[in-house]
Amino acid sequence: MLTAAIVSGDPASAAQLLAGLEQTGLVNPFIKQWTISADKLPDAGEVVADIVLLDLGRDPEPFFIFGTHLRRLRPSVRLIACSATNPPNPQMLLDAMRSGVQDFVAKPVTPAGLKDILARFSEQGHSTGRATDKLIAVMGSKGGVGTTTVAVNLGVQLCAHTNKRAVLLDFARPLGNAHLLLDLHPRFGIRDAIDNLDRLDSHFFAGLLERHKSKLEILGGAMQPEEWQTIPTEPLGRVVNVAQSGFDVVLADLGSHFASDLSPVLTTARMILIVVEANVPSLWTLQRRLLALTGLGVDPDRVRLVVNRWHKGDEEPLKSIEKETKRSVFACLPNDFRKASAAMNLGTPLMENHNNMLTDQYRQLAEQLTGVSRGPAGKRGGLGNFFTFPGKR
Repeated sequence: MLTAAIVSGDPASAAQLLAGLEQTGLVNPFIKQWTISADKLPDAGEVVADIVLLDLGRDPEPFFIFGTHLRRLRPSVRLIACSATNPPNPQMLLDAMRSGVQDFVAKPVTPAGLKDILARFSEQGHSTGRATDKLIAVMGSKGGVGTTTVAVNLGVQLCAHTNKRAVLLDFARPLGNAHLLLDLHPRFGIRDAIDNLDRLDSHFFAGLLERHKSKLEILGGAMQPEEWQTIPTEPLGRVVNVAQSGFDVVLADLGSHFASDLSPVLTTARMILIVVEANVPSLWTLQRRLLALTGLGVDPDRVRLVVNRWHKGDEEPLKSIEKETKRSVFACLPNDFRKASAAMNLGTPLMENHNNMLTDQYRQLAEQLTGVSRGPAGKRGGLGNFFTFPGKR
């Protein structure tokens, strides 16, 4: 992943550039910012980023002096001049070239324009990595299988048990109700993030979130059934990129909805957890869901099957699922209707510390997804033989 920095004398313009960089998903979330001053240049010991945006003011000379100094500290730095003068006049171009500027971008700078430059820079020999390696999408094979319940309780265990900073993005349609399972009342949601893309950086994004006592943070979903008709889905990937800049794990609750416009989220997710039940209708829709994901270009190795509401009589249906889909079940979550129903109605996640098999399985799933182990859980019954974590297939 590329490192980046901004040199600016205008806080508002710098904030817009910061938002654009974070939305590309190609840069390290720790973006350095310098205030322009030709009299106070970076020390020789300072680390210079791979990419530096020069946010040119009315007088571009101090920025070019600053850029020349950065080139002395690190000759391989990529200097990008952001100018309100479009096209730049010949003298400005000459001064820019002498200072080592390699790209000119017209202001206001768009994330798409920045992403194109960063991608080209990467192709020339610099590795950008994958900014969305933190993204885990949770999707139901059909409605009613408990997708949101799985997403919420997994998020809680990621925060409470593995000490990871996790955020849950409620992308479910037509309505988002993840907040109800946490007894939260979000003031903002996905609509606010999409409507403010021009200033959506990690700081602005944090102001849209609601925080649960478990430390899980949530971006609320749509509150009105018709909202998704006016929410463009293409920018969802940019929302994810900003989210991953401030969190260890980003969970996206997609509900049971499936459409090609979710491609920016699905194709870049590190893992897609498909929640199913061990019954014929769920298996029938699962098979078609897997085919559709392949059609979108999703790597099959990133898909994992999570069987929800498992009980002891489901051994044969489990074998049928594995046979028909040609993949092993990733995890089984036992059917504890009383506890799950009570938790849902009270807006309280499953967080018991002892003698609760369902909570233990959520903890194991959180450990598996993060590689964090807190030691062996308590004794388990027959379910242990069916709770499997195979490698990539």
